[in-house]
Amino acid sequence: MMVLSLSGCSIISPAPLWEAAKGAATVATGSLSIATPDASNTVYHLHPTFKEVCIEYNPQAEVPDMVPVLQRALRDHGVESRVYDRFAVPPDCDVWLRYVAEVEWAVPVFEDQYKLNVSAVSLKLQRAGGVVLSSSDYRNNNFMGRGKWASTSDKLKPVVSALLTGFQ
Repeated sequence: MMVLSLSGCSIISPAPLWEAAKGAATVATGSLSIATPDASNTVYHLHPTFKEVCIEYNPQAEVPDMVPVLQRALRDHGVESRVYDRFAVPPDCDVWLRYVAEVEWAVPVFEDQYKLNVSAVSLKLQRAGGVVLSSSDYRNNNFMGRGKWASTSDKLKPVVSALLTGFQ
């Protein structure tokens, strides 16, 4: 007959269901905070397609990777881009992309350090004369923080897609 003996140490909680519930809630909250966000408030007016857009650089948008992410998302739709300062407007830009971004500092789930978080972005596509072709936004969903800690790229891809096609 075999006898199994255990040492005096145990890592089993006296309340396993409570510990399991806490763990599940933590995972669910963390998953929602990095879930893929959606575009919102999209307005799209039918217009001829274009292959190039000029991006008006906004120094007030404190998102370090904003312009490279916008350019990559545009390129994914077959649209090339150039970046210009607001006061250096070249005459050959027929379509402009203008943007505004809001950021906040917060502590992500499972971490203890503050990080920069893109909380809102508004994109507007315009003809050189100012006619709005389309606009679309990203807003951090305050309910459970859905998409709050997603990357800038994950936040902007659906917004750029909605801006160019009218759909996400």
